[in-house]
Amino acid sequence: MTAEGRRGRFATTRWSLVFAAGAQGSSPDVHQALATLCETYWYPLYGFLRSRGYSAENAQDLTQAFFARLLEKHAVRHADPARGRFRSFLLASLRNFAANERDRDSAGKRGGGVPMLSLEIEHAEGRFQREPPTDETPERVFDRRWALTLLDRVISRLQAEAAARNDMHSPFDRLKTYLTGDEPQLSYAQTASELGMSEGAVKVAVHRLRRRFRDLVRDEIAHTVSSPEEVEDELRYLWSAVGR
Repeated sequence: MTAEGRRGRFATTRWSLVFAAGAQGSSPDVHQALATLCETYWYPLYGFLRSRGYSAENAQDLTQAFFARLLEKHAVRHADPARGRFRSFLLASLRNFAANERDRDSAGKRGGGVPMLSLEIEHAEGRFQREPPTDETPERVFDRRWALTLLDRVISRLQAEAAARNDMHSPFDRLKTYLTGDEPQLSYAQTASELGMSEGAVKVAVHRLRRRFRDLVRDEIAHTVSSPEEVEDELRYLWSAVGR
């Protein structure tokens, strides 16, 4: 794709749509774009608050209220994509929001009656407690949580694609271990025997899955930066954040 083509594509990314909301007001597309970005970032922000010493209850209230405020007030009009990535804007905004809300006692005041996003926030504390202790700064841990959450979204997209194809000849749940490293990897020969496939077929399926995985990671990254030139830098940062 040419540079001109990449720039044209960026006209419709989620970040661009969300930023445009500041000038253009609300629309279903803008609301959906912001909601999708919120789904990616809510847990890293919740974990950041917990790492800064907020209780589970207060972190839940603040996270919900923060995203509700973004939707209600179109707060992204204050963002300048040229000055940073969406995750940096959100983290700075959350810091300011939490400081302003510090003296408020009730979630009702925080929420202001705005409908809350469906963020599965009731599961956040269990997820937080399962994380290993770390001496890293809350900011560094936020970046790692962002990276892992983004990769989880990619895995979910791959799984949905496999389900849509009804691809029984290359079962996704087994082959995804070659992407994530969450489980001990079997050799190609072992996987082939387990799945009743040839070793060559397994290698081809894994190669295709890895290629699609890389494409989707790039696509997710592209929706959270403001220009195509930033994609490579953000990809490098993502892999460094998860230690790869």
